[in-house]
Amino acid sequence: METMKSARKNYTGDVGSDLSEQIKAATKDNHVRAENTQLMLSYQKGQITLTQYKVLLCSLYEIYKVLEEELDRNSSHPAVAPIYFPQELARLESLETDLEHFFGSDWRKRVVVPAATHTYGERLRKVGRDSPELLVAHAYTRYLGDLSGGQVLGKITQKSLGLRSNEGLSFFSFPGVTSPHRFKQLYRSRMNSIELTERERARVLDEAVAAFECNIQVFDDLQKMLSVTTETADQSEDRAVQNALFPSSPFMRFTVGLCVAVTTIGIGIYAM
Repeated sequence: METMKSARKNYTGDVGSDLSEQIKAATKDNHVRAENTQLMLSYQKGQITLTQYKVLLCSLYEIYKVLEEELDRNSSHPAVAPIYFPQELARLESLETDLEHFFGSDWRKRVVVPAATHTYGERLRKVGRDSPELLVAHAYTRYLGDLSGGQVLGKITQKSLGLRSNEGLSFFSFPGVTSPHRFKQLYRSRMNSIELTERERARVLDEAVAAFECNIQVFDDLQKMLSVTTETADQSEDRAVQNALFPSSPFMRFTVGLCVAVTTIGIGIYAM
């Protein structure tokens, strides 16, 4: 299996016994690949558009909704309890605030995400149901990445979109964390204290690789979705009036949804 090979290829005993360091080593190549997706390169250059940001926000919402439901449901599990910090890290409420800012009170009806986002969510559901200890890999990959890159990416987003205030940027803010650096040290310490068998540890490393691959696929699918939407809009300009007369048609709802979708995928993951 490709995921298993990726983890074992990058892991070496030289990184020590700390789980956090082992995950970092196991996902090194995947990390680089994620940073070099077309969507992320645009983001890093400060070339993110409002449409891209909204589409990103939509997928993030769907991913965090599942992740946090599974973390809540398994909060007493011996592997999850040490890294369960809902007050400090939970992103769902902040994403809902951002979605409402861009979409209004009926934003839930406008969220559209690519197939890869649903696949990611299904994997999180399965992990939470069958192997809760693997949630450690997903939580570490998402939360510490978002916490690391939050302030910087928030400023890039604000400048790129020409936003005059922080409205629409709640996702990047962690009001429950006074010092990101100290909190990350605490989080890693808690994670490193989790007791895992050798087999469980190997599976967590493999799942961390899988988490990066899920994010890469979501980024790629979002870029494809945006490209198709833009191309379709250009080719169909002369039919805009006719389409506007049928707002309830499935095709029209889908197209409009793509143009104004609102979800982001943990962009900060790459600043870990």
